Amino acid sequence: MRILGVDPGLRTTGFGVIDVDGQQLSYVASGTISTMHLDSSQLPARLKVLFDGVREVVARYQPACASIEIVFVNVNPQSTLLLGQARGACITALVSGDLPVAEYTALQMKQAVVGYGRADKSQVQEMVRRLLALPGLPGPDAADALGLAITHAHAAKALARLAQADGVIGAGSGKYKAGRSR
Repeated sequence: MRILGVDPGLRTTGFGVIDVDGQQLSYVASGTISTMHLDSSQLPARLKVLFDGVREVVARYQPACASIEIVFVNVNPQSTLLLGQARGACITALVSGDLPVAEYTALQMKQAVVGYGRADKSQVQEMVRRLLALPGLPGPDAADALGLAITHAHAAKALARLAQADGVIGAGSGKYKAGRSR
């Protein structure tokens, strides 16, 4: 299965593509989509660059599914809103290509890749390099995107096992609804 990971950003969006065969993870490609060549006041043009860039990555690498980072509120609400729009452009590009999209927090990705949810970017870069047997460190945005793809590779296996378990969740029945617990 081929998985595309996307780390959304208004200036730089990272992408990473991996192949999964059983327990084996293989690097396919990674990089960034940049809007830094555009003036920061040109929000619609920047969103179009992100949309077109993600669509191009999907067309080129033909992933079976995608994973993207969930964005939380930052200190600056305006920055959070702008980042949310960049994320929306990326998700729209993914679903317009009929890809199922999984969402993970940065904490979940770091926990899955590094084993520690508060890991810094350099730790994520090093673990991604090791897990994919890369000759060098990927850039920070590409490493996060590859980390999201790796996270989904591990989570998808667990979710598939749960769905196959007889009577556990009732996959697709819509009967189970998550709620709060104490």
